[in-house]
Amino acid sequence: MNVKIESSRIIKPLYEGTPPSIITHIPFNVFDNVTFDALMALIYAYRPPTPPTSTIETGLRKTLAVYREWAGRIGEDEHGHRGVFLNDEGVRFIEASVDASLDEVLPLKPSPSMLSLHPSLKDVVELIQVQVTRFTCGSVVVGFTGHHMIADGHAASNFFVAWGQACRGMEITPLPMNDRAIFRPRDPPLIEYNHVGAEFVSKLINKELTKVNNENKERSIIVHKVHFTLEFLGKLKANASFMNGKAKVYSTFESLIAHLWRVITKSREINASQNTQIRISVDGRRRIIPRVPDEFFGNIVLWAFPTSKVKDLLDEPLHYATKIIHDAITKIDDKYFKSFIDFANHKVTEDLIPSADMEKDSLCPNLEVDSWLRFPFYDLDFGTGCPFVFMPSYYPTEGMMFLVPSFIGDGSIDAFIPLYEDNLPTFKKICYSLDLKAK
Repeated sequence: MNVKIESSRIIKPLYEGTPPSIITHIPFNVFDNVTFDALMALIYAYRPPTPPTSTIETGLRKTLAVYREWAGRIGEDEHGHRGVFLNDEGVRFIEASVDASLDEVLPLKPSPSMLSLHPSLKDVVELIQVQVTRFTCGSVVVGFTGHHMIADGHAASNFFVAWGQACRGMEITPLPMNDRAIFRPRDPPLIEYNHVGAEFVSKLINKELTKVNNENKERSIIVHKVHFTLEFLGKLKANASFMNGKAKVYSTFESLIAHLWRVITKSREINASQNTQIRISVDGRRRIIPRVPDEFFGNIVLWAFPTSKVKDLLDEPLHYATKIIHDAITKIDDKYFKSFIDFANHKVTEDLIPSADMEKDSLCPNLEVDSWLRFPFYDLDFGTGCPFVFMPSYYPTEGMMFLVPSFIGDGSIDAFIPLYEDNLPTFKKICYSLDLKAK
């Protein structure tokens, strides 16, 4: 696929009336500061008829007037506090073309060729970049990159819905809640949980972990896409909840993650006595009391870290892994979030850095899952209908999974799973099997 760049320019917010001040600095809150300090990339594909590029661009400019952080720049204020300057310096907007029909390059697979469908993720000051790539058949692919410290998945999905509203000439509603300073520590602080080894890690330990995780740098990594039908997900859920008695049935998400944890661990052929762990995002909007509005724009995510010995994970039934995951997620409640806020405000020393890291080549023997199952990403309608493809870009970090609702719209799920190429045959062989045992 040969992508030709037609134009690249900076576009700025389009205000109605007098523009606001451009000297405001919004400090990052404790959740912004521990999230991934990196750009994330998404791919949308639309069948014709598609709107003119001018409609997509103008709608984006109008939306930036409401979501001003995206058009700003990250930097430190006079007190050394990192945050975003609302200076309206703008976002990158690229027009591109491919001398082929989209059908000729379908299906879009997670491979290095995907990187040509969105702007670069390296050495970028713009907090949003958009690339509109047109194909000879009239189809269009919109590649989006956005800085994670500005918004989590929930907030980003609200932005996408607003962008679509602006393109369709509608009023943007609901408006974002732009107050990153609402998470204040208690007086006196009450730190009830250990946040070192969870949200934070010492620099020395992180250096050693990175060294170990990058030892297999020469091994080839393949990002494999797996489709799980609604029927299979139902069987998984029933299997995971089989020994749960009259207790609440485990969720589809918990059951699927437990299954993938076991299958990937088996495929890796790691020592049965070793520990393995998953990093699972937990949205604080429905955990913190009083509840944080869904319209909150920024980051409010912490992580659960279910852990097991490899032998136990594979020898025990699926219920075992699912319960570990369920219990770990349940623990990240109001008390945990408030304990973290207190810790992050009072106990973070220079030796501690965020554990969220996009620079690792491999997470083995651990995993990370980014779930976009509950976010309305498919609702980005520029005026001619919703996308028929929505997917993450190419992220070849071994063990970093993405879960996305299938475009079929029937409740089925697509999983994007980076694995070492020599582990992939085993994974393919057992990914739909429930009968797994350790060596």
